[in-house]
Amino acid sequence: MAKKPRKPGGTPATVALTTAGTEFTVHEYAHDPASASYGEEAAEALGVSPERVFKTLVADVDGELTVAVVPVAGKLDLKALATAVGGKRATMADPAAAERTTGYVRGGISPLGQRKRLPTVLDESAAGHPTICVSAGRRGLEVELSPSDLAALTSAVLAPIGRA
Repeated sequence: MAKKPRKPGGTPATVALTTAGTEFTVHEYAHDPASASYGEEAAEALGVSPERVFKTLVADVDGELTVAVVPVAGKLDLKALATAVGGKRATMADPAAAERTTGYVRGGISPLGQRKRLPTVLDESAAGHPTICVSAGRRGLEVELSPSDLAALTSAVLAPIGRA
């Protein structure tokens, strides 16, 4: 992976990565608005295993928005997410609240460069891969980076929050 130079028009996620001096690779593909799953579309378009492509979901844990980053091949375990952040109950956040708080649109929410930094939990399966892909901040744009760099940049907790 090579460092990408900061380009005008970069997303907040790519700007955050560049500013931090983190090694990453940008992958762009033509997003199909009719696609049923943004993450699965990304995995297929990039030719990457769905276990290495992670989706960014925003949940409400006891009244606090929390980011969950899980493989697109599975689902988010809301109870496990609540436990990971010391909460009691988690539900999926209102999409409009997620967009407003992160500064990204649904299907393009990145765990990086969010408008408001939220508590973040990364599924522990990420640690089993040298690199993973997450949204770069818009539909059709992914960044590939090491899971440890993602965890460090987002202050993420690693926990078993994904399920098949």
